Amino acid sequence: MLIIPVKSGENIDRALKRYKRKFVKTTVKNQLQERKQFTKPSMARRTQVQKAQYVQGLRDQEAV
Repeated sequence: MLIIPVKSGENIDRALKRYKRKFVKTTVKNQLQERKQFTKPSMARRTQVQKAQYVQGLRDQEAV
């Protein structure tokens, strides 16, 4: 459970923004989406490899 301490005199919108940011960082949303639908292990590996290739390509472009 996420707990966001609200400081005295703090705007509720600002506290809500901090809550949303903390929620995204905990990756709760991603876990819920993954559980909704089964992903074959081969597809999970494939997406992992594609992500690694993309990141490596970005790093290669930075080095040039």
